[in-house]
Amino acid sequence: MSEKIILLDGGMGQELIKLSKSDPHPLWSTFVMLEEPNLVRKVHESYIQSGASVITLNTYSTTPDRLEENGLYDKFSFLQTKAIDLAKSAIDNCGKDVLIAGCLPPLVWSYVPEKAPSFDKCVDLYLEIVRQQEKTVDLFICETMSSLKEAKAAVTAANTSKKDVWCAFSLEDNEKAELRSGEPLLSSVKEMQKIGQKKFLLNCSFPEAIDKGIEVMRNNCDHFGGYANGFTSIEPLKNASNVSVLEARKDLGPKEYAKHALGWARNGASIVGGCCEIGPDHIRHLHKVLVENDFQIVSKLG
Repeated sequence: MSEKIILLDGGMGQELIKLSKSDPHPLWSTFVMLEEPNLVRKVHESYIQSGASVITLNTYSTTPDRLEENGLYDKFSFLQTKAIDLAKSAIDNCGKDVLIAGCLPPLVWSYVPEKAPSFDKCVDLYLEIVRQQEKTVDLFICETMSSLKEAKAAVTAANTSKKDVWCAFSLEDNEKAELRSGEPLLSSVKEMQKIGQKKFLLNCSFPEAIDKGIEVMRNNCDHFGGYANGFTSIEPLKNASNVSVLEARKDLGPKEYAKHALGWARNGASIVGGCCEIGPDHIRHLHKVLVENDFQIVSKLG
């Protein structure tokens, strides 16, 4: 009997940068929904046609704090609804059975957990997002969680929806299996399990870091997986305002990436996909490799 596995989509923001006529800025993927919304639909469709069984809403930068800082909080509901409509339209256009994942990202800045508000404020802000998305999405991914505080707050808010919740940690780009906050992955997983979290992912980290993290999770989680990024380093982003300063690796094409993801699947991962700089070609090849290795692509587990 073949093993069942969920295939996520890949990164959205970097694909939009490649397609758009506009210059990147801190809320760039948000502005695309105002200025070039068809591009978002096009990227969703490319992942669906590549074999993804779950696509994630394009709301990573559409958080209350980020919008308020840029004078756009009054468009919060509009942008959330727009992202939902674009995802639904892409699925309708492709005519395939694909699930929609709601997105609970870092509220202020990726990879810098110390910039997050207090725990209670984080929960309140995440609840604003959940209320916007819960009627439409099939599940929530709390993604690029770089600290235990962020993860607990996002999961606490997502659980009020009664939808399935996946918690995705971002690891330091080494082999220490630590969150970007320095907290050990193993103890972080165990702390989340104490509040009932069951599904865990590793994302937006080097695939080599996720390789090591998967080894930790395989013995401590029932459902786990990973979706890595393809950046050479995230360090330049710490002194810049947008991801245009980051470079893509030259050694992580579709074949090379699939080797990592297939390794995760063989080590028990039930959910794989891609993050920043992992595009439709990567997902298409990964789908092919998984099927060739007797994995059954599904949209739900159990």
